[in-house]
Amino acid sequence: MVSGPRNEWRVTRQRTRVRGGGAWRGSHPSGGSGVACATPAAGGPAGPAVRFARPPIIEPVTDLETRPARPTLSRAAPALLGYAAVRALGLLALALWSAARDKSAYTLLTARWDSLWYVRVAELGYGYEVRLPNGDVHSNLAFFPLLPWLERLGHAVTPLSYADAGFAVGLLASLAAAWGIFAVADLLYGRRAGVCAVLVWAVLPVGIVQSMAYSESLFTALAAWSLYAVITGRWLTAGALTCAAGLNRPTAVALIAALAVAALLALRERRDGPLRPLAALAIAPLGLVGYLGWVGHEMGDYGGYFALQRGAWAHTFDYGEHTLDVLTSLPVGHFDYLSAFPFADLIGTGVVLLALALLPLLIRERPPAVLVVYTVLTLALVLGSQQIFANVSRYLLPAFPLFLPLAAALRRLTLPQLLLLLGPAALASGSYAGYALFELGVP
Repeated sequence: MVSGPRNEWRVTRQRTRVRGGGAWRGSHPSGGSGVACATPAAGGPAGPAVRFARPPIIEPVTDLETRPARPTLSRAAPALLGYAAVRALGLLALALWSAARDKSAYTLLTARWDSLWYVRVAELGYGYEVRLPNGDVHSNLAFFPLLPWLERLGHAVTPLSYADAGFAVGLLASLAAAWGIFAVADLLYGRRAGVCAVLVWAVLPVGIVQSMAYSESLFTALAAWSLYAVITGRWLTAGALTCAAGLNRPTAVALIAALAVAALLALRERRDGPLRPLAALAIAPLGLVGYLGWVGHEMGDYGGYFALQRGAWAHTFDYGEHTLDVLTSLPVGHFDYLSAFPFADLIGTGVVLLALALLPLLIRERPPAVLVVYTVLTLALVLGSQQIFANVSRYLLPAFPLFLPLAAALRRLTLPQLLLLLGPAALASGSYAGYALFELGVP
């Protein structure tokens, strides 16, 4: 392998390209391995032959300008169809559990736990509280407003109830999220990697949450398209999407910080002019800051939102103490930590360990800084917080950049090989959804 400050390389299954002196000097079909020779540019000296014994599994991200700028619906269609098939399989498994237990699966998807709180915000507005016997108060101020606003809009313009509208928003948002994940992966690694990234995201153990009236799918959609907008220099779009994400989940702080880092890098490198990155930087935090400020004003305490979370919800940032407690208690069979769900916590532990294993691979790839900052901060916020550990798997759903190196490797598989690998994972995901919702009662 020849490397140097004026040589960039990329090996794909279709072709090998060598670039020297800032312009493409030649290409040679390779089919994945073989020999490629750099031909001299017109009027220039002959260059040395460059030999590639075997392409690496994962390739450095060096030539974004050769990737398609627009991930059109037709280009994303295989990813979206594959995603819809996996989610349909999950819903079918849930329906079978429902028939066996004589319970309504649809109620679990639309009117239980968080989804019920969101519906109450949509229907009644803020101010609803549940006072527990020990005096703690569960307030719906803990739930961000974007999803309830969309539920209210859906109810107003269609015959759907608030709960039905929430389910519809969840389904549409999950498709938008899949499309956004495809867009980012396609931009970095090509179309096949985009399809693989979406399928990996779909078969996660808690994939059923993507089909519920929860906020994770909506947040992932906003985050994915915001990150794509930053990478492609669409700063105002990125700022607006990040602002909307701040009205959806508090972990938008990771997205805001990532956009800020990207904007500062663009200013330092004098890319895209100063105005658009600065405008995005100003717009991005408005949603999150605005909602937290409003809650503080309503409660008469500008730290009120965090007081709510620390109270009856027992959700606070503890620098990873609770996560470490769970990870060290599970292997020895101790379940005396906060809100233990042993089997679901075991699944969550597997997801956490997978995330920690994939993070170095992502960093090694040297993707755009906005992806690394967003992913690292998302992991830090989730793993550094005290919470119901069984929920950690779904809180990590928006950390999709972790799966980009895996998708880059999987794209080399044939379709039968990919189905053989991901098919059982999809079945396991659907089965676990029914078990978690009907048997474990995990929120």
